[in-house]
Amino acid sequence: MIGKILRTLVFSSGAMLLAVALVSCKNSNSMSKTVPTVQIFQVDNYLGTWYEVARLDFKFEKDLKNVTAQYSKREDGKIKVVNKGYDFVKNEWKEAVGKAKFNGPTTQGALKVSFFGPFYSEYNVVMMDPDYKTALVFGESTKYLWILSREKTISEQTKEKYLSFAQKHGYKTQDLVWTVQD
Repeated sequence: MIGKILRTLVFSSGAMLLAVALVSCKNSNSMSKTVPTVQIFQVDNYLGTWYEVARLDFKFEKDLKNVTAQYSKREDGKIKVVNKGYDFVKNEWKEAVGKAKFNGPTTQGALKVSFFGPFYSEYNVVMMDPDYKTALVFGESTKYLWILSREKTISEQTKEKYLSFAQKHGYKTQDLVWTVQD
């Protein structure tokens, strides 16, 4: 019985180390190492509600409209993240609550976000207007991109600037989902 428990513990520990190693390897080619983030970033100005204008679709956001991201300070110094959207296929609201922390100096737009326990993914604010009204966010690979705004739409000029920057860095902007905001 004790032998079986020890084998289970060793297997579980090994599986956890393997998962950590895989995540570490995956991050070795991360966007934060190839694309500079916003260098003058003031987290207090970034807090609040953002509307998702566009995204590269993935399973957690599939079929969502009216998507928002709400950022607020936590007592432990991290940032509370609440992503919310309406699934128009299932006719229900979906919400994901997570946390973000800085991936380096707090004056730069390089963060990591987690919605699943100890597993974090990059959240890199790579472009933003000086008034914190629009932002272009890259994930840790060219599979993840978000265009955010304090309003439900952005100007054509801002849209073109963000699309051009994303294309320059290998993003397939033709695959963007332009979020419906009712």
